[in-house]
Amino acid sequence: MTDHQFNQCDFDDEGYRPNVGIIICNRKGQLLWARRTRLDGWQFPQGGVEAEETCEQAAYRELREEVGLQQSHVRLLACTEHWLRYDLPRRYLRSGSQFRGQKQRWYLFEMLASDQCVNLACYRTPEFDAWRWVEYWTPLEQIIEFKRNVYRQAMMELEPFVKGLYR
Repeated sequence: MTDHQFNQCDFDDEGYRPNVGIIICNRKGQLLWARRTRLDGWQFPQGGVEAEETCEQAAYRELREEVGLQQSHVRLLACTEHWLRYDLPRRYLRSGSQFRGQKQRWYLFEMLASDQCVNLACYRTPEFDAWRWVEYWTPLEQIIEFKRNVYRQAMMELEPFVKGLYR
């Protein structure tokens, strides 16, 4: 598995901001699903890649910031081979901006620690206010429409690594 490092400006030449998506599975093959603070939407943890940071480093940082998990609490199983992109709906974009959406590398982690290690309030401004374990394909039924195709692509590519854990 190769990782990508680059200097980040706000977004690339095509208008996409570099970002990582994080899927965490437990020993039953279920996925950690989290509810956005002050919103009614559920999603996987995700976040931008900072300047001089690799995508893998960003994934571990986002794990700490968003769900309170340390590198020792998880095991990296796989990541998507290519960037996956989604466009934001026009209503979310600033007028005149060249920004289109996110390009994401998705990381799959196995949870090694107990559920009590998940801490949604460990960072200054919590991203999530609740979490639960869900069956593997449940997120596709619940994720906001404009992210659905990227979730499907990431989950299809990473599913064999989850299935391989429990054979």
